[in-house]
Amino acid sequence: MPGAMTAPETGLDGDALFAPAVARNREVILEVLRRVLPPSGLVLEIASGSGEHVVHFARALPALTWQPSDPEAAALRSIASHARAAGLANLRPAVALDAAEPLWPVERAEAIVSINMVHIAPWNAAEGLMAGAGRTLDEGAPLVLYGPFQVDGMHTAPSNAAFDEDLRQRDPRWGIRDLAALVTAAAPHGLRLAQRVPMPANNFCLIFRKSA
Repeated sequence: MPGAMTAPETGLDGDALFAPAVARNREVILEVLRRVLPPSGLVLEIASGSGEHVVHFARALPALTWQPSDPEAAALRSIASHARAAGLANLRPAVALDAAEPLWPVERAEAIVSINMVHIAPWNAAEGLMAGAGRTLDEGAPLVLYGPFQVDGMHTAPSNAAFDEDLRQRDPRWGIRDLAALVTAAAPHGLRLAQRVPMPANNFCLIFRKSA
């Protein structure tokens, strides 16, 4: 879970992890989610990491049921810790889910959200995310991605280029993905890019929608 760290004296147990970026981006992401998510139903979060985002969103959007997930055991423990502290009735227990796998433990959702995942994972995880969203979502339902992306093969800021280089040094399978590559990966699974929302710090929210 790159970027995650423990934080002492929080009132949570020792399993709780904390990602510094969450405090900076959760409100601006929430603004987009308010506009694009359905009024009710199940929202599946892919790669929930520490669990801080999903707890924040579940608290702010109580009419929706939230299903966190992650492939890593440490993340699942952290999500459970944050969820216990929050005590939200609309937040389901986290499930182990690897986006790259052909079968997911969640078969149907009204929306899918994935924050800062596709650049800190092998490309087959992005491909699996699109395939899984195609299986899981009904017509018109959104897949919301947040993070840094290249546009027309170019980074949108020097800081993103430096971040991309750092990611690839840490793991050659990682890296900031090009928007066109994601659109191409989404198309065979009935997903089209409906919106590209500029976000602070040279990030975007990408809203894909399941077509008929």
